[in-house]
Amino acid sequence: MASAVAFVGHTYQVRTFGVEEEFLIVDPCNGSPLPLAADLLRLQDPFNQAVDRSTHPMLAVELHQEQLEVITHPHSSLSGLAAEIRAGRAFADSLARKAGARITALATSPLAGTPHATSNDRYDALLEKYALTAREQLTCGCHVHVSVGSDEEGVAVLDRIRSWLPPLIALSSNSPFWNGTDSGYASYRTQAWNRWSTAGPTDVFGTAQAYHKLVADLSGTGVVINPDFDARLSARHPTVEIRVSDVCLDPRDTVLIAALVRALVETASREWKAGQAPDMVPAIILRQGAW
Repeated sequence: MASAVAFVGHTYQVRTFGVEEEFLIVDPCNGSPLPLAADLLRLQDPFNQAVDRSTHPMLAVELHQEQLEVITHPHSSLSGLAAEIRAGRAFADSLARKAGARITALATSPLAGTPHATSNDRYDALLEKYALTAREQLTCGCHVHVSVGSDEEGVAVLDRIRSWLPPLIALSSNSPFWNGTDSGYASYRTQAWNRWSTAGPTDVFGTAQAYHKLVADLSGTGVVINPDFDARLSARHPTVEIRVSDVCLDPRDTVLIAALVRALVETASREWKAGQAPDMVPAIILRQGAW
């Protein structure tokens, strides 16, 4: 979906965009992660009955109970997105305070701990299939969704933004620690995330048909439940989803990342419509940019 904006007699279609931010739930005294996500969702139930959920930020569980996801609605303006990001963080933290905890925007925990898995059909399947990789995956990212008009446009965008994703990792880096140790990386979340079987950059797809065939072939292996590409077509929304960024400490940085992603999508779409071919750099070369 896009909205029209007029400038000096010209009307432009502005792509809508939104973000999903994942946060750690921590002890306010020592910063250790706390498995309270289910409790926080129960605390929000009475609140949901009293507000317009079509405009209020949404909360969701993640793979582990030490995490909470805050999801914005689609926006056309940076100011609208920024306001909802701030509201979502404040709301999540207010619920955490009621449970004796706090929400913190860290992509990995500075302290060692044992994550507690969320139990539902999806996460139970992940834990059974991926074992230690899933059990240790206490990481918090920031996913940006940007509207596209079709799967063909979406895949054309994915093919043309690949080289720009490593800089987004660098700009958002917020995870130097892993299990209580200085990892030596600015974004160790990226290293931990790349343990998933399909995580990382992709080669050029060329067409939506080729994209969907690859996804189907991966599913057919019996290994992949959902592709964890750095950027992919959303299975639920008419968007491309860019998934490389750490959750940002400062909400203004989240807005910056989202703005850059939307600009990349718009630029890539224009290149596609103009017949400009994508850069054919192999995925294995692009992967080096995350190191």
